[in-house]
Amino acid sequence: MSRIGKRPVVLPQGVTANIDGQSIEVKGPKGVRSFAATDDVTLAVEDGAITVTPRGSSKRARQQWGMSRSMVENLVTGVTTGFKKELEIQGVGYRAQMQGKTLRLQLGYSHDVNFETPEGVTITAPKQTEIIIEGVDQQQVGQVAANIREWRAPEPYKGKGIRYKGERVFRKEGKKK
Repeated sequence: MSRIGKRPVVLPQGVTANIDGQSIEVKGPKGVRSFAATDDVTLAVEDGAITVTPRGSSKRARQQWGMSRSMVENLVTGVTTGFKKELEIQGVGYRAQMQGKTLRLQLGYSHDVNFETPEGVTITAPKQTEIIIEGVDQQQVGQVAANIREWRAPEPYKGKGIRYKGERVFRKEGKKK
């Protein structure tokens, strides 16, 4: 039995869910999200909660059960509160600023890096050393954060670069004489 899959996903106030075959559409204050489940699970809305049940006892059905329930929960969380990733920039002369819908990064290269904000995601830079990425799709928010971090990942000697807030960077000791 999947411990995650057997728990129902409660729909908060102001959130509605419509099931059409194997696809579910969730509407909330932050937007509309949808997910198409595989044929191995059954989706149902009962008493203000969404339940996911497996069709049969095959290994694939049990695998899809917990995963589908997690995806449905992410839909509900996305349309109610949204998802957020915070990045920190460390290093002398490293900074970020928003110019319209473009994030302009100065990361020690001979040129500035311009990162266009994708549709469905909002990027803000409240400080020069802080970047906040918000959106309703958890996968998209995480991917945008990873793409920005990829421009200058933290290096192990001085710790310079872009890191997730709270991330611990393993530091190495430098050369000895």
